[in-house]
Amino acid sequence: MATTVSSHPTPDLTTIEQAEARIRHRIVETPALFAHDLSDYVGHPLWLKAENLQRTGSFKARGACNWISTATPDELAQGLVTVSAGNHALALAWACQDVDTSLTVVMPANASPIKVKGTRELGAEVRLEGDINQAVDLCRHLQQTQNRCLVHPYNDARVMAGQGTVALELVRQIPDFARVLCPVGGGGLISGIGIVLKAIRPDVTLIGVEPAGAATLANAWDKGRADAALASVETIAGSLAPAIVGPLTYAVSRRVVDQLVQVPEGAIAEATCLLMTKARLYCETGAAVGLAAVIAGVIPRSEAPTVLLLTGGNMDLQQVEFLSRIP
Repeated sequence: MATTVSSHPTPDLTTIEQAEARIRHRIVETPALFAHDLSDYVGHPLWLKAENLQRTGSFKARGACNWISTATPDELAQGLVTVSAGNHALALAWACQDVDTSLTVVMPANASPIKVKGTRELGAEVRLEGDINQAVDLCRHLQQTQNRCLVHPYNDARVMAGQGTVALELVRQIPDFARVLCPVGGGGLISGIGIVLKAIRPDVTLIGVEPAGAATLANAWDKGRADAALASVETIAGSLAPAIVGPLTYAVSRRVVDQLVQVPEGAIAEATCLLMTKARLYCETGAAVGLAAVIAGVIPRSEAPTVLLLTGGNMDLQQVEFLSRIP
């Protein structure tokens, strides 16, 4: 599945501006908040782009909405299929409510119960299958045997363009930010954001942050191949745990991302708790890796205003207690 290449051209600034105009009536312009107490606590001026407050609880609604808004009748006719840890599943199921099609989502067996339940409530069929690699295999099988159209969760030009609209909002909302810390799973969000920033604010440093146990993009960069897959992934940040990126996100990320860093599990757990207690925002673990990079010291502290992209807020309540027990 990861080798699927979108037939649409690689997005540019104009493409992403067009995507914003297309989806604006359905998408929330999420707030960019200066985190006073959190900034004082970590000794670093931090802005929070609260995509946890987006429709369906994550930035993924942007890409899904843009894809559905540009889908052809032929793409919709046989139904859609995708694979997702959860946020893309929720977003695509929500976006599909505007069109006459069916959606089958394959999720890993250990997917978040709240994401599985929410996706089903939005009308999609959910199939749970093994680990992420096995889920990808089943998705590919369904695509081929049922002739469904694949909506790739990140390696798709229309999805990437939708995700890039986050950056258009940022440059309007915050006049003087110097760095952006972006969580990285398959690379669609950071690639879309990077296209916008390199065109409008090339002075801004764009840093991708991955869990150390799921450093998928770093693995591809290190090996110089988009198809370099991790044999397994292990992290509490389940939304950032694909085993492979794709040719589109690989190529664009190499062009627009200034730095890629990894953070340990303990820092992710601590950062998630800090977002809830110091910023009073309920965010999932994958959304907290930017703050984890700050508190773990994997990026240098600076007086320059830094934006943390809080990518989602779909976290099961049971995980909150679990986080407090991680050393």
